Amino acid sequence: MMLASFLVLVVCFVVCYLIGSIPWGVIVSRLFFGKDIRKEGSGNIGATNAVRTMGAAGGAIVFLLDFGKGLLAGAVGYFIFAHLLVTDYFDSTFLLFGMFSETAPQTFIALEDGSVPILVSGVSFLGVVWGHIFSPWLLFRGGKGISAAVGCEFFVFGWLGVLCELGIFLIGVIATRYVSLGSILAAIACPFIALWLLWGHWGAIILVTIAALTVLWAHSGNIKRLAKGTESKLGRKGAARA
Repeated sequence: MMLASFLVLVVCFVVCYLIGSIPWGVIVSRLFFGKDIRKEGSGNIGATNAVRTMGAAGGAIVFLLDFGKGLLAGAVGYFIFAHLLVTDYFDSTFLLFGMFSETAPQTFIALEDGSVPILVSGVSFLGVVWGHIFSPWLLFRGGKGISAAVGCEFFVFGWLGVLCELGIFLIGVIATRYVSLGSILAAIACPFIALWLLWGHWGAIILVTIAALTVLWAHSGNIKRLAKGTESKLGRKGAARA
């Protein structure tokens, strides 16, 4: 019985991964600007390189579409798969959560206090971030996951967590003019915000932490350039190829 609930979570991950894998940066650059963003600027398909290579309008479009991927993945997980787990697969979900509870009553409480939507949101978060970074349509290469992550965080953390993440990002960018540093700081803060807002929901915390570590890995080139002092600052064209 428990297997059915686990499979629902797997399907949720796959669906969100496929949503995240849509390479909007490549699509927008080719359809509307007659170029391949992967061959321009830093070669990254995300919003920052889109601004450098396609201007503010192109960057805004790419950001909104990537942000929309995260928002859609979070909504699909929260409103569809979480609903399935607590309705059609309630018995199976009860057994799955029973693995993490000492008594049956605690498991029932877990199904009633929002634990299922929180866990599913964590699955959606990891899925959409991995899809964005490891897009199968680009030979498992892609962006760095920030825009998609922010969209999905509305379902994982809610407004408070998103505002904290955006605040950390903006402080990093304004203080240093390095967009990458703001992104790195936000990724580092992500697991700590998860501990603060999701305390006790260990499955979701672990999933969010894995996603954050993956985002940091995707920024490894930026971290090396920051250490060497060769990273491109906001407003300066001609970023080094990643």
